[in-house]
Amino acid sequence: MSDPKSMDNNRRQYTYNLTMAAVASQVGCLTLVIIFGALIAGLWLDRSFATKPLFTILFMVSSMPVTLFVMFRIVQGATNRIKPLNEKKNHENLEGGSES
Repeated sequence: MSDPKSMDNNRRQYTYNLTMAAVASQVGCLTLVIIFGALIAGLWLDRSFATKPLFTILFMVSSMPVTLFVMFRIVQGATNRIKPLNEKKNHENLEGGSES
């Protein structure tokens, strides 16, 4: 009928796809939050100090490296959470676990 190994591989692929979708959505949402936060803060400071485009431009330009750093940290954290599952599987194989 259906091969258990094939079902296990399909389940792993499905889990991996869900993880990548979650990481992509986190990165997208945080990018929007950072950019809109920088825009609102820049507009507010420009209105408060009567320096029309200065703070808005400064905050928008400085939000780019912040966004890249946040993206890197999210992807790094997701990668670190995925690795132990693979290492655990390899560790079981080395100890003599059967692989049918």
